[in-house]
Amino acid sequence: MAGRDAGPRPPGTAAPRRAAAADRPRREPVDRVATNTTPGGPGRQLADLELRHRRRARAEDRIRVAKDTGLRNLPLHDLDQNRIWCAVVALACELTAWAQLLALHTHPARRWEPKRLRLRIFSLAGRLVRSGRRTVLHLAEHAPWAPLLQQAITTLRALPAPG
Repeated sequence: MAGRDAGPRPPGTAAPRRAAAADRPRREPVDRVATNTTPGGPGRQLADLELRHRRRARAEDRIRVAKDTGLRNLPLHDLDQNRIWCAVVALACELTAWAQLLALHTHPARRWEPKRLRLRIFSLAGRLVRSGRRTVLHLAEHAPWAPLLQQAITTLRALPAPG
């Protein structure tokens, strides 16, 4: 209890406080990079190391997304069945990534995690109706994310055909 007043304070007085933020010394942020890459030469500058680090982080994000999509546990007993499961999970991850990149490029939803996409977009109630050789998707009007899904579908339909 060194540095504190041992006696009681008079009524109506506040406890002593730390110095105001303006009075404290300002600490500058320090960024350090630890690497075993030899210095100098092409591909060994700080910007190149930072790019390599960001690419690695992006790859780790994709692995985390794959685990959230279904790669965390292999649900089947046979090795060949689990290979098929892994292929389906990889396909789902690719489709989700491309849909976010192409259809949701202007909306913050392009960075949503799979769980948020499942809860907001993939689980929207809708009905497929065939009429006059056309298939039409009717979405629930009361769904809060229905306009976003409609915008994404419209954006995908407006894309030119590959090839």
